[in-house]
Amino acid sequence: MSGQKTVTPDAEGLVASITAAKTRGLPPVHLWNPPFCGDLDMRIARDGTWFYQGTPIGRPGLVKLFSSILKREDGKYFLVTPVEKVGITVDDAPFVAQDFEAAGQGDAQVLTFSTHVDDVAVAGPEHPIRVVRDPDTGEPSPYILIRSDLEALIDRKSFYRLVDLGVHHDGWFGVWSSGTFFGIIPSDELP
Repeated sequence: MSGQKTVTPDAEGLVASITAAKTRGLPPVHLWNPPFCGDLDMRIARDGTWFYQGTPIGRPGLVKLFSSILKREDGKYFLVTPVEKVGITVDDAPFVAQDFEAAGQGDAQVLTFSTHVDDVAVAGPEHPIRVVRDPDTGEPSPYILIRSDLEALIDRKSFYRLVDLGVHHDGWFGVWSSGTFFGIIPSDELP
């Protein structure tokens, strides 16, 4: 025996750790490297719904709190506090971009996205938009990088609005934001 107490991860313990370490803004999870304590029965569905032990977490404030300590390492997702790190399951992207504002036009256009957990990201070199197309159906799945290797799936209504703003550039149909062009689909694949 090492004399160390064995920790069994649970949501209540994470909330206590988050609350104790809470500062203004997002916690510095990129600086925290605690020991891995195991997997937690927590899942983020493709629509952004968070589940704990198979039940949706109905308190938006609690979801926002958990989202503030989310970290991605080597393609896996973890909730991290200064003292523990637990694995969770993410079906697609951990966040959903459910709206955006467009200002300006052409290559001076700026697109500002907001997520279901109140993150805000201005699309550009630091927050790129990417579109993945299903190889069988061709259906697009658009994403924007929100923070530290964590993306948001752009919801359908917002994606349709993006398409309405689309232009052709260098053989691609896409959108401009912050001086960067983000291709959605090759121009020659449009009807």
